[in-house]
Amino acid sequence: MQTAREIAPDLESVSALCRIEPSLIAAFCNAWISTKRVVTAWSQGVNQSAQGTDKVDAIIHCHLASGRIGKEGAGPFSLTGQPNAMGGREAGGLANMLAAHMGFAPAEVDRVKRFWNAPLMAEREGLKAVQMFDAIAQKRIRALWVMATNPAVSLPKADHARAALGSLDFFAISEVLLSNDTLNAGAHVLLPAAAWGEKDGAVTNSERRMSRQRPFLPLPGEARADWWIVCEVAKRMGFGEAFAYAGPADIFREHAALSCFENHGARGFDIGGLAQVSDAAYEDLEPVQWPLRKGEREGALRLFANGDFQTPDRRARFVELTKPALSLAPSSDFPLMLNTGRMRDQWHTMTRTGRSPRLGAHAPEPFISVNPQDAAQLGLASGGFAKIVSPYGQALLRVDVTEAQAVGAVFAPIHWSAETSSHGRVGALVNPATDPFSGQPELKATPVRLSAITFACEGGFVARAAIAPAGSCWWARISLADGVGYRIASDWSVQAAADWFNAHFAQCEIAELIDAPQGLYRAAAFKDGRLEAALFLAPPTGEPVWETLKDLLAADVIDATRRRFALSVRDVGGVVDRGPMVCACFGVSEGAIREAIDAGACDAAAVGAAVKAGTNCGSCVPEIRKIISAARVLESVA
Repeated sequence: MQTAREIAPDLESVSALCRIEPSLIAAFCNAWISTKRVVTAWSQGVNQSAQGTDKVDAIIHCHLASGRIGKEGAGPFSLTGQPNAMGGREAGGLANMLAAHMGFAPAEVDRVKRFWNAPLMAEREGLKAVQMFDAIAQKRIRALWVMATNPAVSLPKADHARAALGSLDFFAISEVLLSNDTLNAGAHVLLPAAAWGEKDGAVTNSERRMSRQRPFLPLPGEARADWWIVCEVAKRMGFGEAFAYAGPADIFREHAALSCFENHGARGFDIGGLAQVSDAAYEDLEPVQWPLRKGEREGALRLFANGDFQTPDRRARFVELTKPALSLAPSSDFPLMLNTGRMRDQWHTMTRTGRSPRLGAHAPEPFISVNPQDAAQLGLASGGFAKIVSPYGQALLRVDVTEAQAVGAVFAPIHWSAETSSHGRVGALVNPATDPFSGQPELKATPVRLSAITFACEGGFVARAAIAPAGSCWWARISLADGVGYRIASDWSVQAAADWFNAHFAQCEIAELIDAPQGLYRAAAFKDGRLEAALFLAPPTGEPVWETLKDLLAADVIDATRRRFALSVRDVGGVVDRGPMVCACFGVSEGAIREAIDAGACDAAAVGAAVKAGTNCGSCVPEIRKIISAARVLESVA
């Protein structure tokens, strides 16, 4: 309590630190105190910090101190970034854990060693991700096997991580795709793995509920499940007897048996009640919560309800916290604070979701969000470009000027890789400082500086296959239903653009529109009556035209009449670009929503009734409300 008083001595101090009005903080505290049932939900904004453990402990302390834990409708609730984060920890999928929630205390190491008859059991924690790549760069690790992750994109100081991968003596990767940034960093062996919909096993969600994961797609080609690949490698290393599993049910039974081995209620994770489950019963297993001890038919609905905690004396403990402080503060060289995160329609490094034309239509380019005040001081314009530099790397992103961003802070999404953008790898910027307990990096607070960048021309390129524009072009790749699209910005001259296009499509019939004085270049390549590629470039004018190009690319054969319009910004059918996609579920553009508003739709529900936008998953409803609000402002001004 003394530490808490030192960190937050009074309301005014908290207000100054948090930059929140004292009255709002007081109202929140009063609501907390007077509300019997309180759930605190948090996500990566708390976890991904060099003090993430302290922040989570502070949340837990509030619930412990007020008795709001282990009770219905009350408790701390971490919203993790992975669908099976709990299951990974149960299986020992962290560097500081052994399987079945056991650590590296001598008694725990001895217990797991005896259960598995493994005389060479690890006896100390391994290196966490950021430290592991430092060790690779220092040549303390010379062999690596990467499974189900893309560290060349996602790690902080990502240029350093990518270079480290290329220095390994042996580098293997289990992957479902033939190409990604990590694989392209110099992997020696590619093991074709099963994708999510092809896997057979079990997963655990955040309420400790284990569910069977059953495949709904067959394994393609030579792809195999991770467990099978690991077992086959182990056999070739001479450990075949210990890895003689017939299938996922065998592994699950062993996992359950370890969880209850010498447990006697001391460890919370115990699924001993499933240690003897038959193959048929495993196949039909219904979702169940742990702990599910031997002899029990149902798992525990709620932990800690009786005040019994997983400590030696069974009592909860408060932990002394350090005073909140940035690992690296803004400076005159790097005055803005960069926050990174996810977008609505994409997942991690976009190796899968980026292949969906519908998901990619909502936000097709890597961008950085900037407050109008900061943008004005830096000479940045919405739709323009900014060079972002940190002490660790740099990126070049489209600018999004928005009041939703705080003054002094900027935001950029993490999803783009070297495969999907020329200069959009945000991980290269990120501060590598880590939490001393969790190892989580400071992904939400990196000092950066921004400067405006201009290009001579902007436009779009579509083709049947991926052909990234060459040279110093800025580009972002977008999946299309019948090919690939690129948003482009460049200092190409008209002649340079013509030379590049003609060199790549020399075997095609090419139609060109060239206006050198105006800086305008348009070209279309046809083969057997079908569009193979098209390139439109012009001085920066805003959103490039996509609808005509995509329609032409989708056509099997383009007749002579339509071909005459191939280099126009309007197809013969009158199709024009209707703005960015807002509703990915139903493919509804911003233009269609504005038309619904003009026709009388006055709220999100009315827009949904008119064009279906926002009526499925609902994630686009806030954006629809912003469009409605902006339309009302324009109407009032008019």
